[in-house]
Amino acid sequence: MPAIINRELGNIIIDDNVIANIVGISAMESYGIVGMASKNATDGIFELLRFENLSKGIKVNTEDNQINIELHVILEYGVKISTVCENIIERVKYNVEDLTGLTVDNIEISVEGIRLK
Repeated sequence: MPAIINRELGNIIIDDNVIANIVGISAMESYGIVGMASKNATDGIFELLRFENLSKGIKVNTEDNQINIELHVILEYGVKISTVCENIIERVKYNVEDLTGLTVDNIEISVEGIRLK
């Protein structure tokens, strides 16, 4: 469901895919992340997504202008998982709220794999 911002001169409608793209780009700016992950339906295996498909590893749910975000990520080997995830959450929350003017209610990160560089 898209986010709707009511203004004096009309409404602004922001699709969940736009928010997902903001989330993906913001997350990729964080140190220690290799990329987004997408589950292969036939094998049940997670695969690393290319930059142009980042939003496939992200689920955005917007209700009453509150945004809930779920990310599936693959991290770099040797990084502290909790620290990287905290950094991703802070960066994603800041960028989404700054660019859309909406409030991020919850961000959930699922680490689906670790990759050697």
